[in-house]
Amino acid sequence: MADTHENQATTSMPTTYDPKSAERKWYDYWMENDFFKAGQRPDAKPYTIVIPPPNVTGMLHIGHALDFTLQDIMTRTKRMQGFDALWLPGADHAGIATQTKVEQNLRAEGITRHDLGREKFVEKVWEWKDKYAANIHEQWAKMGFSLDYSRERFTLDEGLSKAVREVFVKLYNKGLIYRGKYIINWDPEARTALSDIEVEYKEVNGHLYHLQYPLQDGSGHIVVATTRPETMLGDTAVAVHPKDERYKDMIGKMLVLPITGREIPIIADDYVDREFGSGAVKITPAHDPNDFEMGHRHDLPQIVVMDETGTMNENAAQYQGLDRSECRKQIVKDLEAAGVLIKIEDHVHQVGHSERTGAVVEPYLSTQWFVKMKPLADVAIKAQKEGEGVNFVPDRFEKTYLNWIENVRDWCISRQLWWGHRIPAWHCEETGEIIVATEDPSHLPEHAGKTLRQDEDVLDTWFSSALWPFSTLGWPDETEDLKRYYPTDLLVTGYDIIYFWVSRMIFTALEFTDQIPFKDVLMHGLVRAADGQKMSKSLGNGIDPLEVIEQYGTDAMRYMLSTSSTPGQDLRFRLERVEQARNFANKIWNASRFVLMNMEGFRYEDIDLSGDLSTADRWILHRMNETARDITRLIDSYEFGETGRLLYNFIWDDLCDWYIEIAKLSLYGEDAVAKKTTQSVLAYVLDRTLRMIHPFMPFISEDIWQHLPHEGNTITLAAWPEFDPALENKAAQEEMNLLIDLIRAVRNIRAEVNVPMSKKIELMVKAKDQKTLDIIQSNEGYIRRFSNTSEYQSGLDLSAPDKAMTAIITGAELYLPLAGLLDIGQEIARLEKEVATLTSEVERVDKKLANQGFVAKAPAKVIEEERAKQADYSEKREKVLARIAELKG
Repeated sequence: MADTHENQATTSMPTTYDPKSAERKWYDYWMENDFFKAGQRPDAKPYTIVIPPPNVTGMLHIGHALDFTLQDIMTRTKRMQGFDALWLPGADHAGIATQTKVEQNLRAEGITRHDLGREKFVEKVWEWKDKYAANIHEQWAKMGFSLDYSRERFTLDEGLSKAVREVFVKLYNKGLIYRGKYIINWDPEARTALSDIEVEYKEVNGHLYHLQYPLQDGSGHIVVATTRPETMLGDTAVAVHPKDERYKDMIGKMLVLPITGREIPIIADDYVDREFGSGAVKITPAHDPNDFEMGHRHDLPQIVVMDETGTMNENAAQYQGLDRSECRKQIVKDLEAAGVLIKIEDHVHQVGHSERTGAVVEPYLSTQWFVKMKPLADVAIKAQKEGEGVNFVPDRFEKTYLNWIENVRDWCISRQLWWGHRIPAWHCEETGEIIVATEDPSHLPEHAGKTLRQDEDVLDTWFSSALWPFSTLGWPDETEDLKRYYPTDLLVTGYDIIYFWVSRMIFTALEFTDQIPFKDVLMHGLVRAADGQKMSKSLGNGIDPLEVIEQYGTDAMRYMLSTSSTPGQDLRFRLERVEQARNFANKIWNASRFVLMNMEGFRYEDIDLSGDLSTADRWILHRMNETARDITRLIDSYEFGETGRLLYNFIWDDLCDWYIEIAKLSLYGEDAVAKKTTQSVLAYVLDRTLRMIHPFMPFISEDIWQHLPHEGNTITLAAWPEFDPALENKAAQEEMNLLIDLIRAVRNIRAEVNVPMSKKIELMVKAKDQKTLDIIQSNEGYIRRFSNTSEYQSGLDLSAPDKAMTAIITGAELYLPLAGLLDIGQEIARLEKEVATLTSEVERVDKKLANQGFVAKAPAKVIEEERAKQADYSEKREKVLARIAELKG
């Protein structure tokens, strides 16, 4: 398709850009030629990003599109800068989420996973995974992502499974993984344990039930309050504060638990809040995390009163078999009938819900596997505080990270699922011994004649995800990829998973590789609906990136997402912004098409910038060079929004609206040498511009670049535009600024008095000094052409005609004699408005420069710029005031 010998411009560009055909054609071309495969530049410095693996639970959403586009921008830029860039793709098995989806499908068929059995059910989940992994591949391709598919990984790959087993066994042998009976978060719908951060707390309108527990000796009673009266069946004590005078004589006495008749003690514990309610609290160690801790301190029994489905069990007496919510209704009736229920108050409180199924989470006493977190967290905290940790962007998220990891609790890593990494632990039925090993130990001589049963549970999804930066590169084996591409350079992710994933990758990497897993962590916000609401299926306000692509093209969506985002801030998705990005792409296409129509026969080796360059030539080369420098700096600091603004301003304003218009003078003129110079400048600048826009808009930039005279097979491997000191030309910048200001001022006056550009006018330009006059006179052709003058004068000593519109620009005064069109009163009013504007600018700068704090702290260059503005605004104001006086006279 592309040919290195085809370095001559082609003029066959279609009238309009067709995203669909271009995107399909170029992505196939990139894939066929392995342009994205890392390792082809062995002498280059590596640059690595491992993709945050999307869950194989469905299609990618617009948040993925933002996250992955930012990674692609960085990867494409670094590849063009000569790095051996690896962007490693992959997907996550997403235990609970994926199993839940498959179970929902089975329920629709009237069967459960238990009907199928573990092996057959897991086969069904693998079928689901294959289907949705293929969908994700298709979406990646449609979004133009430059991924190295030869290194693609999945969290249940054999290689990653090996890494998971290795980590589990090492942590276990080190005493950092243990098995114990603890109160955990339980999802009764998915029937599995959850970690603390998989629980979402929502405000719920509930009730506070005040219950009266009588003393066993008949001497009185204690009132307790609870939001969950059904759990009283598992109460094993009532606690009061040891210094609470109301209860000091009751401590140690026995109470009779209503309904059950069971006797429970009154205990004293500092945890109790004397000010809340009655100052006495019921203690249910098996169904409340705080009660669990208190129960341990006082050696209280642990009575579980419901099963894993949230149904009341044999310990719930006559309520056995009732769902927990039904039990609550019934027990409230019974307590009321027994005269034990004193009152019910409305009570708004936070209730935990499963992040995956939405079910109300049950604090539940269960035997689970845990990671002892403090030793691992301490290493990570030390590294971060000693400057050897990761660089968070924005840096405020470092505090969020440290706050969590400094207060981290042990991590419950076991899940009662069938889909996931099976825990590598075997239970000996004869001895009760637990054997933890990377491989099934049944065949070993020491277990001959014994029955070993592998633990039924699987590991929390985040356990394998925590190893992602190094397991994907071959760890625990010392692979060449691991040596070359680890640690990685960048992680791009949402701020909402700092706890779930980012922190776990850091402490795991430090433990097993003695290195941080990535140098930078770029935190982006959520993509929200246009009204600021979070996107969700229930609200029906989600955005499908493929639908956006179908309507506007991939480049428009990518450009809008990436340049509308500020690190760490949420982004509101508005289709009108995508439409603006499409208009920008069309502007680039139309401008490029015009250039190519005037390049017939022009070859890459014909580019020659050594000739007699005009002011406009020198200016556009300077602006392109300046833009390349600034964009390189901004991309390296992840300021994509500011990058987008600079690219837009340079391409739309400087290149299209000014330089290409000016270039028409020589392209359509008789001077062959001038035409060749203009063609060189256009070819050079457009080529570099397409390279700068390429990471953001890969398809349209490749399509246009292939029509341009070029070297190489693809823009994806073209060298990134570096700042060239030889192209820096501040003088050309000043000259062009003067000409642009002058022409704009003339056009503004025309607009104010409704004189169309097609109608010729008289123009007089009075320069403030000889240097300015020289610039004006040497560029007279531009001024006359773009002001459309019939008569034109420039000089140092011109006088304003009686009836003339006036404009004051930096360095010159403009007079437009508009006899018969000018109302002197209106002109005075217009100039007085200009005086007001200039006065406010003068006052603003005066105030700034009078601020001693600003003057003391600001760099000398900034102060110098402010003083220059002060002089310029003041001078303009004086000239406008003088002109008003003339008109009034």
